[in-house]
Amino acid sequence: METPEQQRKAAPEVPDAASGKKSPIGLVKMAVLGALATIGLVWAGQMIQHSFLYEETDNAQIEGDIYPVISRVPGKVLEVTAEDNRLVKKGEQLIALDSLDFVVRRDEARAALKNAEAAAAGARASITAASADEKKLQADLLRSRNLQRQDVISKAELDAVTAGALGAGAGHAEAESRYRAALAQVELRQAELRNAELQLSYTSIKAPANGHISRKNVQPGQFVQPGQHLIALVGSGRLWVVANFKETQMEKMRPGQKVSIRVDAFPGETYEGTVESISAGTGAKFSLLPPDNASGNFVKVAQRVPVKIVFDRKPERPLSTGMNVVVDVRVD
Repeated sequence: METPEQQRKAAPEVPDAASGKKSPIGLVKMAVLGALATIGLVWAGQMIQHSFLYEETDNAQIEGDIYPVISRVPGKVLEVTAEDNRLVKKGEQLIALDSLDFVVRRDEARAALKNAEAAAAGARASITAASADEKKLQADLLRSRNLQRQDVISKAELDAVTAGALGAGAGHAEAESRYRAALAQVELRQAELRNAELQLSYTSIKAPANGHISRKNVQPGQFVQPGQHLIALVGSGRLWVVANFKETQMEKMRPGQKVSIRVDAFPGETYEGTVESISAGTGAKFSLLPPDNASGNFVKVAQRVPVKIVFDRKPERPLSTGMNVVVDVRVD
């Protein structure tokens, strides 16, 4: 059995509060709390500084050129070479329509042009013949006038020759008029042929720009109408960001200011950009049903102003239109 002195030595030492000594655990806690407080103060300071130097919004998306591929002539779809999400080049054929009717119209226009050219050639020959007749009768008129002055022929004979010369002149003028009309018909038939060839070319629907096939609404065998939307082509030339800032954030925002862009799809990566332009109207003004504050009860709502931001360098990541981003505009 242990003695009281042995029990006193074996018992753990309890710090004496009156002595002012603290345990190691208490010191660690205080150090951790101090570090957390310091971190909090630094973070709060950075946030305050950020609020003075930057305007931030997560109401922003990546935008790009979207080209509608439409049909310009009616026709039956024979072939669709466009595939979803495939990269295509400008001028590449995407859809082929049945061109037989347009080939027939082109051939008819060619035949009509040949007929018009033949008629013009005949009219030109008529001008040559009429000109020759007029020259002959004018010469006869000069001789007849000399003979009449010498009383070789009568006045009646001179009048007959004069009438013939006048008729030849009128015939010459009429031939020239017919020739001009024939030339006009040739120009008309040429225009009809060009139109027929143009309509025929529209049966091959091609890509208007470089880009990716994003939405396809056409299949072989389908009959399409002029203006019908068949394919949406997202251009691969360049992308930009449209950020919708609250009107209360626009006081110091100007074109040319630098922007930090963070894409939700690629966390941890930041892209540099520049404010290119600021919309002259709020998004609500261009909506399908813009609000009319003059009617009914008025509820004040902070409006959003679209701001266009361009990338300083083309992103290496495969960004897509419609992706959400967070932007910070430095407005100091």
